[in-house]
Amino acid sequence: CIRLAALIDLKTCVCVLQIDEEVAKLLELKAQIGGDDGKNQFVLKTAKGTRDYNPRQMAIREKVFNTIISCFKRHGAETIDTPVFELKETLTGKYGEDSKLIYDLKDQGGELLSLRYDLTVPFARYLAMNKITNIKRYHIAKVYRRDNPAMTRGRYREFYQCDFDIAGQYDAMIPDAECLKIVHEILSELELGDFRIKVNDRRILDGMFAVCGVPDDKFRTICSTVDKLDKMAWEDVKMEMVKEKGLSEEVADQIGEYVSMQGGMDLAERLLQDQKMLQSKQACAGLSDIKLLFSYLQLFQVTDKVVFDLSLARGLDYYTGIIYEGVLTQAGESVSVGSVAGGGRTTAWWACSTRRAGKCRVWASASAQKVRTTEVQVMVASAQKNLLEERLRLITELWNAGIKAEVMHKKNPKLLSQLQHCEESGIPLVAILGEQELKDGVVKLRVVATREEVRLRESFIRESFRRRPCHIISDSHDTNRYCHLK
Repeated sequence: CIRLAALIDLKTCVCVLQIDEEVAKLLELKAQIGGDDGKNQFVLKTAKGTRDYNPRQMAIREKVFNTIISCFKRHGAETIDTPVFELKETLTGKYGEDSKLIYDLKDQGGELLSLRYDLTVPFARYLAMNKITNIKRYHIAKVYRRDNPAMTRGRYREFYQCDFDIAGQYDAMIPDAECLKIVHEILSELELGDFRIKVNDRRILDGMFAVCGVPDDKFRTICSTVDKLDKMAWEDVKMEMVKEKGLSEEVADQIGEYVSMQGGMDLAERLLQDQKMLQSKQACAGLSDIKLLFSYLQLFQVTDKVVFDLSLARGLDYYTGIIYEGVLTQAGESVSVGSVAGGGRTTAWWACSTRRAGKCRVWASASAQKVRTTEVQVMVASAQKNLLEERLRLITELWNAGIKAEVMHKKNPKLLSQLQHCEESGIPLVAILGEQELKDGVVKLRVVATREEVRLRESFIRESFRRRPCHIISDSHDTNRYCHLK
């Protein structure tokens, strides 16, 4: 112990000396650059749009990240990482007008590179390059934007994004509803204050503009103006549409009637009867999906914070369906920090990939071992058709109890497909719902590896997972709250 303490003291002294030397060098450089007249003085500062974080701030960040990652894992996500820079051609043209905010790097050996603007395009490149069709992934990393920073409002040139994506082909609105459930869980657990999650659909926006008489070539520019309604009064937005964008007052007034509407499933149903909206097939398709979305959100118990808002117009360069945005509110109004979460449904930019990457021998050796990429404890499955609502109710109870659980985003998945997913993903338990189980008020719980099964009450499952998830089957043999399968 004495020898170790002496070694630590020695290393500390060396470290302090090194720091003193570096500080001395910087002060000497400052003296050399700065003349007596005070011109061209060397100033120690962070680059514009960036900042340092002290230990207290880092502790807060770590707590926030842990909360977010815990939620992502609870929903069965696995994580990836991608380079901080990409080929410039990979990023070019993916962000519309915002492409001018991309940081370009100097030519490095014949490759034109840029710092990543977000985590979405690198993720799409990763999927195409590795020919991955289905994945539920999260990625937390820094991104860079050559934007005009507003530090007091939380706008930086270097900042973290916490991404969660469900990639693949699934039945309508089931994965979308889970994404909104995740936003609801994270904002609730972080205790940032009251919040609202606004939802809309790109197809509704396009259809609304069309029936109001907006020319096709003005859709995008009018959308960008509508998106300012959270910062500007309607009178100012209308003036911009008419004076700057060349829209007639009559068309602007018709848009104003729609973008002032907010509600839930009832609003979607009302608009599906609107004679103007009925003229647009894509608007009707979007409204039908909004209605379906709210039916799933009711099962997920999050409709208290979600509002269907026709003024929401974000990410129009890449979102193709549902769009949503989480905002902090104060007495029903958005606070100055603005949006704290956002997302939507999009289509990947690449259909296939032509590039491959080599792997080092150590990595290849480690990869040969079977490793679980998620921490899901139980899969909620169904044995018959038409049990989607029952599956969503059960998984909501498990998520709300802090249990890591997963459900297939299909209305009527085959039981074999669900069990195979558990085996491939290493999920140890599967909770199976069937018509008989629903009648008896129990859930059939199966150990995937041994296929041992017991029938348990839902409350016992939740309690056991919280206490001893690894022994849930053996615990059930010591209670009278189960009945063995014959």
